[in-house]
Amino acid sequence: MERIYFDNAATTSLAPEVLEAMMPYLTEKFGNPSSIYSYGRETRLAIEQARKSVAKNLGAKPAEIFFTSGGTESSNTVLNAAITDLGCKHIISSPIEHHATLHTVIHLAKLHNLQLSFVQILPNGHIDMDHLAGLLAASTEKTIVTIMHANNEIGNMIDMKAVGQLCKQYQAYFHSDTVQTVGHFPFELSQLPVDFITGAGHKFHGPKGVGILYINENVKISPLVHGGSQERNMRAGTENLYGIVGFAKALELATEKHQEDRQYIQSLKQYLHDQLVAKIPSVHFNGDIFGNSLYNLLSVNFPKNEKTEMILFNLDMHHICASGGSACSSGAQQGSHVINALNKGSEMVTVRFSFSKNNTTAEIDQVVTALLTMLD
Repeated sequence: MERIYFDNAATTSLAPEVLEAMMPYLTEKFGNPSSIYSYGRETRLAIEQARKSVAKNLGAKPAEIFFTSGGTESSNTVLNAAITDLGCKHIISSPIEHHATLHTVIHLAKLHNLQLSFVQILPNGHIDMDHLAGLLAASTEKTIVTIMHANNEIGNMIDMKAVGQLCKQYQAYFHSDTVQTVGHFPFELSQLPVDFITGAGHKFHGPKGVGILYINENVKISPLVHGGSQERNMRAGTENLYGIVGFAKALELATEKHQEDRQYIQSLKQYLHDQLVAKIPSVHFNGDIFGNSLYNLLSVNFPKNEKTEMILFNLDMHHICASGGSACSSGAQQGSHVINALNKGSEMVTVRFSFSKNNTTAEIDQVVTALLTMLD
């Protein structure tokens, strides 16, 4: 039986065009970008062309784009720098952030004895903007707000412009983890009141182990990793050359085909939703599913009983890949902090289905059929 992959929010398959763009840099173009001879110069040029391409597709300036190993490193760089370089003594975040942010802010607050505040979450999974405004108004210290653009488990999206304007009003820095949205939504960063955003190539059919950090040109920070002058002194270490080339190619493809891909993927989400509602009436869903939300993700709750407690295991037995929460911790059998924040003490089993342009309605039919046999 062929595998059905519905965990695209965790990672996506590498697009053939991206692999093709990377291949020369995995084979004959192997020079170190820091070398002065031609082998090095051609790879240095490839990195700078990739930077220009990424900047163009995100509406930023090339000098504002830095390549990293992924979203986790990018967010760690910002949050450390906010304290050591920007003098922030107060961090405002949300209890449903990805662990790359949540664990980092808890660690930094403890390490540096900082004030850490969490904005309240409304029953529909959105952040409470009035509470955020209240936290900012009451803050007497230099503050950084770090709130993700789209939640990776339920798909809810913030209004980045509104949050950014609120931060500007109270002279706070604004960092947004945009790992789930870069490559899925158009960005015009020059028009957004945001100081830092992050991206990861593997979320939109690019390679793993490469990401970006956008730093607004008006903000100056120091590197997290020292020991070399790469990335204009912002990140030491030999560049992930083929990863960088692949990231730029994947973002270029995603931007070009955004409208058609989005429409198709949204139709898959709608189809699964409608099939589940029709055939398994006891299901319900997390988040603002068809409102301000990711078009490629559906978080489904099944009532907790003997049949549903093993649902992920049983889906896997049917060669269906889905997740029960955040993929980064799905190996650890602990409840999702996001779902707990929404349904405290809820007797539900949650499955996250996330789609890509490679999925089909026929696959959804197979998944629904499999679920019916499991729950029968």
